[in-house]
Amino acid sequence: MAKISTFDDWINCFQEWQRDIGYGADLLSDYQFETKLGELHHPEIEFGDFKGQPKWEKIGQIPNQSIRDGLLNLIVYQGDTEFASVEQQRNLLDTAPTDYDRQSLIRVNREEMRHGWQMCYLLVNYFGDSGRLEAQKLLERRASKGNRLLGSFNEPVKNWLDFFTYTQFIDRDGKYQLTMLSHSAFGPLAQSVTAMLKEEFFHMFTGNTGLTRIVRAGKVPIPIIQKYFNRWLSTAYDLFGTDHSSSAHWAYVWGLKGRYDEHEAAQPAEKDRLNDLARTHYLAECQKLVDGLNQYVPEGQPQLFVPDMKFHRSIGDLAGKTYSVEGEPLSAAEYDKHLAGVLPSPQDERLLDEIFKEKDWVLQMN
Repeated sequence: MAKISTFDDWINCFQEWQRDIGYGADLLSDYQFETKLGELHHPEIEFGDFKGQPKWEKIGQIPNQSIRDGLLNLIVYQGDTEFASVEQQRNLLDTAPTDYDRQSLIRVNREEMRHGWQMCYLLVNYFGDSGRLEAQKLLERRASKGNRLLGSFNEPVKNWLDFFTYTQFIDRDGKYQLTMLSHSAFGPLAQSVTAMLKEEFFHMFTGNTGLTRIVRAGKVPIPIIQKYFNRWLSTAYDLFGTDHSSSAHWAYVWGLKGRYDEHEAAQPAEKDRLNDLARTHYLAECQKLVDGLNQYVPEGQPQLFVPDMKFHRSIGDLAGKTYSVEGEPLSAAEYDKHLAGVLPSPQDERLLDEIFKEKDWVLQMN
């Protein structure tokens, strides 16, 4: 890619990235990529050491380099997830079960592209040479090469059960991250993510209605659906970050990233538990969604459930620990055998391929 000096240069690189992953203009119709800024929750910094001061509108207003670096890092990680998700899902366009699902996938993907665009707008226009470099690197990494910044976004999305589970649970993590950033002391970031949140709700709607249509159709075995829940939810738990995170602590102290319930929290923040508390909120929300799906599981079949937060973790205190999906400790040998039975297998994928040949495996949208 050519060196980026202006946002127009970045747009040229963005279009090169689109061509490289096979997302031609014909798939995007007349969609116009643009920068969108929403409303601020409050014109003043809402928490942390600078609470009550006007939100920063320019990088030069930020008190020190450590805070600027922390802000840059938050924007880079958010942008990386947006581009990665498009790379993960692009291959499903030719296997959509209905035209509605194909159009929904295209809408999800183009909005994720726009979200990445939005983050790069901030990087290029506010952060000088370092921001321009990071904006370029966001278009150079690839999920297919496994060099995206967060684990979930290097995992292959192979089929439409993957996709619906991903948009139900991974995009829901995105809602949490964006909500926490929407209270940021840096005004342009807060305004950016409030606009992004409005689009994110369709992505979660796509996942929830897709899974509901699958369960109601009754063609995909419930135990296989559960395996996909186990796969994606365990990666989603990691997306909230490490336990007792110093990065989350300082992001809060500096006013860069709030709590998920910042607007209604009555108690002072437990700054050494911020990631864990957000993860707990997330798990409870996911449990309610799965309870809703269980209304459609036929009597006599196993109920779907949310895997325990200790299962199959890759970061933090639980990384590499051998717990079952129910949260029970296992020996290393027992754990390997357990994983083979509770995560999607090649045999499961072959069975799904056969099921997907029949068009009634997912209900039509009314």
